[in-house]
Amino acid sequence: MEELLGGSVNRVVRAGDTVRRLTGPWTPAVHALLDHLAERGFTGAPRAHGVDERGREILDHVPGEVPDYPLPAWALADDVLAGVARLLRDFHDATAGFPADPGLTWYFPAVRPAEVICHGDVAPYNCVFRDGRPVAFIDFDTAHPGPRVWDVAYAAYRFVPLSDPLQLDGPPVDGQARRLRLFADAYGLDPAGRDALIDTARARLAHLVRHMREQAAAGHPGFASHLERGDDRFYLTDDEHLVRHRDTFRRALGVPPPR
Repeated sequence: MEELLGGSVNRVVRAGDTVRRLTGPWTPAVHALLDHLAERGFTGAPRAHGVDERGREILDHVPGEVPDYPLPAWALADDVLAGVARLLRDFHDATAGFPADPGLTWYFPAVRPAEVICHGDVAPYNCVFRDGRPVAFIDFDTAHPGPRVWDVAYAAYRFVPLSDPLQLDGPPVDGQARRLRLFADAYGLDPAGRDALIDTARARLAHLVRHMREQAAAGHPGFASHLERGDDRFYLTDDEHLVRHRDTFRRALGVPPPR
């Protein structure tokens, strides 16, 4: 077996054409979602194959390249950004008919209005590329019902990216604004989603910091290591960046100014 790199919270190993991961109370919900996606013909996600003799879930290994930070230059190309947005739209559309089952347990509680099933962590490290083209999302553990913009805002934060350029090498603010509009257009985000996107991105960062700190306090070593290297402070700095440039980003999205 081969241990796959990049996971700081879960240990993932490859066995042939499959990967094996520890299960959790949310695993039945994730497998039901992956089965639904397969039935709908959505190819941008691994298929689930139950649990092995050691109690680990069995998933398809999706071949391709998964970038991590610092991102390679090709991962910041406009066509990559637009491709991720279109893949996310296709994923959301495929989940829209997922049958609601109050008996399913998700990693995170549902966020209202529950329009679709959100992936929960759409980021470069959870996206598989082939020849520079996004082909699949992986690691659906954090999937949960929610509004489209809940996923779109976080994906835009990660892929534009909407980070303070002083702490993450990426486009300046005007370039971020242009790429944010490109992402929203490629997704086909509606006016209400555009109006909510920046505030939702801030809510996602607050949610992420709160979750990291709660998990670290509960003794989770992966999240404790995140705090030790200052990830919470990184995200809080990015939140300040979103506050400073909120109006610029909203104008780029075509949101009319308040009267």
